[in-house]
Amino acid sequence: MAGKIEHFILPRASFNEEPKVLIVVAPYYKTIAENLLKGAKAEILASNGTFETVEVPGALEIPTAVGIAERLGKYDAYVALGCVIRGETTHYETVCNDSSRGLTLLGLQGLCIGNGILTVENFKQAEERANPDKQNKGGGAAAAALHLLSLSHKWADNKKGIGFKAD
Repeated sequence: MAGKIEHFILPRASFNEEPKVLIVVAPYYKTIAENLLKGAKAEILASNGTFETVEVPGALEIPTAVGIAERLGKYDAYVALGCVIRGETTHYETVCNDSSRGLTLLGLQGLCIGNGILTVENFKQAEERANPDKQNKGGGAAAAALHLLSLSHKWADNKKGIGFKAD
């Protein structure tokens, strides 16, 4: 159903310098992860960016890897990729909620993150969303990270003084 609805897509972000992006992927569902990666890489390259890719065991480890990379690496933006498919237990809710919450908290600290962790009911939905020729959620996550990075550059260049400034 969602694949048939037309969505507005912002114009591609542009940069004066190559953005360096870290893609963190949980390849639990390998074919889904490969399609998400394909879309993300294409979007980053189309924005004249560079990227590195690291793998983590599952979606719960993605926010931790992003946090470590921010502290120890030199990346401008991050793309989180993975897939959680509903099973028979409440583990689905835990993984979906906690991975999303972790990324949101990092984003609120100022990190530019695109969340491409699919949360779906079945494998067919995951295939539709991951496919770069269909919903291309990997490319969308990369575009989101790059748009946030573009905004952070815009706002960093427009700092306004407020209140008292010491000399």
